[in-house]
Amino acid sequence: MWRDMLQVKFPFVAWLSKVTFADWEPSSDIKKTFGSADLLGKGSERVVFDLGGNNYRMIDKYVFCQKRVYLFVCWIGTHAVYDKLCKENKQYTINIY
Repeated sequence: MWRDMLQVKFPFVAWLSKVTFADWEPSSDIKKTFGSADLLGKGSERVVFDLGGNNYRMIDKYVFCQKRVYLFVCWIGTHAVYDKLCKENKQYTINIY
């Protein structure tokens, strides 16, 4: 497991450099910066990002405030494990970090 986390470090840093300067107002702006991002429904206020060529997935909760967006990492893992989360409908509620 830790080996997987080390492999996602550089894609995460690349993601972080983009998100640091992002200017988002509605949540749909997230897709303008990250075209492959998936906005989760059901009022979850969550977004799923692809990392490392879609080998990894990251679930974040977003909160829009005046002139600022906060992203809280809820989960990072391989795409295969993400698929299992989805089968169990846990992508809306998981909070590991």
